Order: sequence, then structure tokens, then C-alpha cells
Amino acid sequence: MPVVVWIVEGTWPACVDAALTQVPGDADIVLLHVTPADVPGAAHGAFAGLLGRGHPERDPGTRMEHLAATSARQLLQAAADRLGRPCTLTERTGRVEHEVVTAAQHADLLILARDGDHTHLGPHSLGRAGRFVVDHAPCPVLLVWPEPAPGLTSLPSPPPDPH
Repeated sequence: MPVVVWIVEGTWPACVDAALTQVPGDADIVLLHVTPADVPGAAHGAFAGLLGRGHPERDPGTRMEHLAATSARQLLQAAADRLGRPCTLTERTGRVEHEVVTAAQHADLLILARDGDHTHLGPHSLGRAGRFVVDHAPCPVLLVWPEPAPGLTSLPSPPPDPH
């Protein structure tokens, strides 16, 4: 049973805890982190366009790529330590939501945390990336709250009765 656990800074502990409680001990777990490619790409472009191409060693985009890779490795290691059982650590770079969906193409389960408004129940508890992944995942999805879910009092009022 391959299971992909999407590791995102700030919400990853809830995803790892869900894997610990909901996934059989013999499952193949993949901890996945995706670094967005757009920020280093913008830095590369700004450097090339504004500062010239004479000194590629000064390109801030390269430094950003190295920092992002280091951060991803540290985050994945922290998640693996919390999981405390064998797993595969996977780093990807690209358009985050597309990379997550692609990584889940052969999975039996994808675990992710809500990435939107955590103060209310409902569709706004999913951000743009989370909504895309939930809508396009090629496998079942376990969607978890990164902290205790808000109470039922956060539900919107029903529409007025037209009669």
C-alpha cells in the first residue's frame, strides 16, 4: 500500500500523525516535499535582466535554490524522525499542486493538511494548492486539520426560508 504524505512547513506534523494512526505498519510511506520553482526563477530573471550576465556566481537565484533544498531536506528529516518507521523521502521542485498530484499517481492514499482558513469549517479551509490537489488527486485523499478543527459554531447560518 503506497501512501504519499505531503509535507508542508507548518502543517506537516498533523499529516505525519495521521499516517501513524491511519496507515498500516507495513505500508510504503513516501514523505513528499515540493519546493515552488517560481521564486528562484524570478530571482534568476531579475539578476539576468537587471544586473547583467557577467557574473553568474552572484546570481541570487542559485543561492535561493540551495537554501530551499537545504530547508526541504531538514523538513523531510524532521518528518521522518517523527514518523519513526521506514519511509522514502522525496523532494520535488515545480508547480506545487501539479507535483503533488503527479507524485500520487500510483499511491493508494494521499495525506494532506488543510492549507486555508483554519478558523472556520467549510471550503475556505482549503487554499488554492490544497483545493487543486483534492480536486485532481488520482487516489483517495485523507484531509486533516493541522490543529484542532473549529467547532460547529463556525458553520455559516442557513439561508432564510423563502416561505
